[in-house]
Amino acid sequence: MTQTRFDVLTIGNAIVDIIVPVAPGFIEAEGMTKGIMHLIDTDRAEDLYGKMPATRQQISGGSAANTAAGVASLGGRAAFVGKVADDALGDVFDADFNDIGVHYTTSRLKNGALTARCMIFVSDDGERTMNTYLGACQQLTEQDIIEDEIGAAAITYMEGFLWDPQEAKKAFVLAAHYAHKQERATAFTLSDPFCVGRYRAEFLDLMRSKTIDYVFANVHELKSLYETDDLGEAVRQVAKDTEMAAITMGAEGAMVVHNGEVTSVPAFPIDHVVDATGAGDLFAAGFLLATARGQSLESALQTGCLAASEVISHIGARPLVALDGLVEKHGLAG
Repeated sequence: MTQTRFDVLTIGNAIVDIIVPVAPGFIEAEGMTKGIMHLIDTDRAEDLYGKMPATRQQISGGSAANTAAGVASLGGRAAFVGKVADDALGDVFDADFNDIGVHYTTSRLKNGALTARCMIFVSDDGERTMNTYLGACQQLTEQDIIEDEIGAAAITYMEGFLWDPQEAKKAFVLAAHYAHKQERATAFTLSDPFCVGRYRAEFLDLMRSKTIDYVFANVHELKSLYETDDLGEAVRQVAKDTEMAAITMGAEGAMVVHNGEVTSVPAFPIDHVVDATGAGDLFAAGFLLATARGQSLESALQTGCLAASEVISHIGARPLVALDGLVEKHGLAG
């Protein structure tokens, strides 16, 4: 077995989040529907980006990328695989991961689509209107999956959104193969109920074929996977289909189903939820790192819930404080 270099390696869509406050009337003038996420093409992406002021906040994003950042903030050894273009926003993504200590070496896309971006316009009432251009992140291929990197990670974690592009789907399966070749664990998140709806049969096959060892989901995604409104029934089904399933339940905390047994913990209390974006991603970071380090399932759940509680207490999908300090403060295993 290859020596472990990374606690967690994540694979997913590499997206730069660009956040900017806008004046009243801007959303309507640009033909957007307030509070909605719009998928846009290259021309629209360039047009909107050009209209954003230089004071815009730009930070690397994407579900699995947020999880990698969370692992690093918790003091873990994190790596990320995802595609950006050879352009200015690709530079932003690369520099950001370098700054936070996430290993990131995926080759840039040249002479093709632009780096993916999610342009988030914040109205004066706090409402967020998003415009997402997927671009280069959907160009991930098997050539981007490096066997030595995958084999050196205790756990390889992937996002369900990778299942949309055909070539990325192949990369997903190859990464799982490389991980198992080195007797490492694989994990994925169901990502979104609509994603589950598109690929329910294929996701179940990934689990039942043991391509994936650990599954992450929220209550809505899990119910969608098993086409039931009964959480208990969904839990009974997932217990049969996978070695381990970690399920987030919002204000009710989280549970893990392992070898047919359920362990649950309450959520960490906060004054109020400011922005739920990234909660599942940061929960996964805490749970994965604790699991990679051989901690108990209860400790893994608590670390995940603690990380999630920090990120929902402010705007943005990345922690504003070092999570390893929070873990220490709450007496959880580091």
